Amino acid sequence: MPTREATPPYPDHMTPPVAKKIPTVRRLHGDESIDDYAWLRDRSDPDTITYLEAENRFTEEGTAHLSGLRETIFNEIRSRIQETDLSAPARKGDWWYAVRTEEGKQYPTYVRMYASPDGPEQILLDVNALAEGHDFCQVGVFAVSPDHRYVAYSVNTDGSEEFTIRFRDTDTGEDLGDHIDGTYYSGAWSTDASHFFYTTIDSAHRPDKVWRHTLGTDQSSDVIVIHEEDERMFLGVGTTQDDRYLLVSAGSQTTADARYLDASEPTGEWHFVRPRIHGVEYSADHKDGRWLVVTNENALNGKLVSVAVDDATNELEVISPDPARKIAGVLTLKNHVIVAGRRDGLTSVTVIDSTGSQTDLDFDEDVYTVGVGRNLEYDTATLRIGYQSLTTPPRVIDVDLETGVHELVKETPVLGGYEPSDYTAHRVWATASGGTQVPMSVVHRADLDASKANPTLLYGYGSYEATIDPWFSAARLSLLDRGMVYALAHVRGGGEMGRSWYEDGKMAHKINTFTDFIACAEHLVSDGWTTPDLLAIRGGSAGGLLMGAVATMKPELFRAVVAEVPFVDVVSTMLDETIPLTVIEWEEWGNPKHEDDYRSMIAYSPYDNTGVGPYPAMLVTAGLNDPRVAYWEPAKWVAKMRATSEIRGPLLLKTEMGAGHAGPSGRYDAWRDEAFVLAFVLDQLGLT
Repeated sequence: MPTREATPPYPDHMTPPVAKKIPTVRRLHGDESIDDYAWLRDRSDPDTITYLEAENRFTEEGTAHLSGLRETIFNEIRSRIQETDLSAPARKGDWWYAVRTEEGKQYPTYVRMYASPDGPEQILLDVNALAEGHDFCQVGVFAVSPDHRYVAYSVNTDGSEEFTIRFRDTDTGEDLGDHIDGTYYSGAWSTDASHFFYTTIDSAHRPDKVWRHTLGTDQSSDVIVIHEEDERMFLGVGTTQDDRYLLVSAGSQTTADARYLDASEPTGEWHFVRPRIHGVEYSADHKDGRWLVVTNENALNGKLVSVAVDDATNELEVISPDPARKIAGVLTLKNHVIVAGRRDGLTSVTVIDSTGSQTDLDFDEDVYTVGVGRNLEYDTATLRIGYQSLTTPPRVIDVDLETGVHELVKETPVLGGYEPSDYTAHRVWATASGGTQVPMSVVHRADLDASKANPTLLYGYGSYEATIDPWFSAARLSLLDRGMVYALAHVRGGGEMGRSWYEDGKMAHKINTFTDFIACAEHLVSDGWTTPDLLAIRGGSAGGLLMGAVATMKPELFRAVVAEVPFVDVVSTMLDETIPLTVIEWEEWGNPKHEDDYRSMIAYSPYDNTGVGPYPAMLVTAGLNDPRVAYWEPAKWVAKMRATSEIRGPLLLKTEMGAGHAGPSGRYDAWRDEAFVLAFVLDQLGLT
């Protein structure tokens, strides 16, 4: 395997863009800092767009030599995917609902069949038609009315995550005159389909209101039914599995609760399932006049209780707290209760029958992901689950809850002769600070010569109790088949090992996320998997913060970094309450107006700690319309590194000028975007 010689970061004829400097002084807790690039926040300043476009041209020129490789990888990805396909149809009443994709089309089509999955197909919504004339198109809500007559759907065409809802009559295929602007992701119907409930966002992009819309009327006559004034809480609206109740969930990083309304009485009064208690989280589903509640009240990893709807004192404990078991969610069926959770760092699904007997679903692989699938029907003895691993493509499995028999309904096709046995996956453990054992999921070709160091890509996230569970990727095969090792670092700040794993990686303990990742990288090196010269790392959003922090703390440990929409200007963002999501994020990162929080944040914030380097080669991405991580964070960071730091390779900024946090919306565009990233990684690790 070739080693990487020191090479000039750019051809001689290329000159990196230089951002102008306009010093802005921040004084806080006795510290004074100067931000030369705060002006980039003003997108109305022509110089801002000029700079972003100059960086895009520079990135295009700096990667022009990879155009052939990008096209090769794009074609590889495309060749593995069955472009014309149908998702596993899911039954609701007499209808079977599915999503179809067609070769050559960027977006899916929502369809249904009557009486049987093999019945005649009816098109409900063709997203390709909605996307005509737009470079970006995203569906937020897709909700079929209980009588199957209407479809409520919402669309955004600029990546801002602000949607317009419309209503389609499935009898005629035409949209009604109703349209609702400024909405967010969730929505739910009343039983008789006369009313639709939805959420809107405030100036900080927080869904703070639930509205009731009467079908056939103008938005101006809609009624606010819940207004959440606590700036830390997000609202969402849905229904219970049995369709009996509408549920409005409210949640922050530390507190969650739910309110309910009889779905057959849409103008009625809302009630709390359980009182709100700051620091306590719960979620609920309904079954036979009782709430099935997952809560962390006096149960760090959660417990499951059953509470009578009409008598809160009538409570039974179904699953007791267990420090080795995380209880994450509950789904009710007519004769069963399904519990989603985690054990030993892996996802789990538990079935509880009418006698109270509990059965865990078992699987053969050592490293996998299983979860409750698309279960639309309440009155059923069949549970649909989803399963995948680093080597097993996504599977839809129906479990007969009476016999325990598993039926494979669909496995996502991987074309081109893919054989899972050609690859192997491992669970590897690294030792972090204080002796903490940090799991990694590792995959590579089975015929890889593991006796020597190999090029490796290490991925991480580590925030919000989000779990980065092992998933299958057809695109990843383009790395593995070229002799690379791929690893997922399950660092603290995520939820892989239970609630304490999350709490040990947030607020004042955030540093553990970064040192865990470094420990994982160092383990891969010390155990002979790779060398620093053959190691690339990747993460996005809060994972992009992780990339910035570890590249600053240990730049010599990595050859290349991919930081996608990275949250790197932590202190400045958390100080500005006008920025979307800031206030709710105080419970995740801290509030820098408080000195203790400020001291912990300023210690790792990549923008504030940008130094002389030498940094690894870097590919940094941004979205001009991103409401979650503003484009100026990565833009400022790159500008500052250009002015102050040595880089051991190219430093590239790629901004999507018409998209948001998740990048391109069309699948072909997304594959090309992925090919761009993979080509950069392969180039930096000497595999071009």
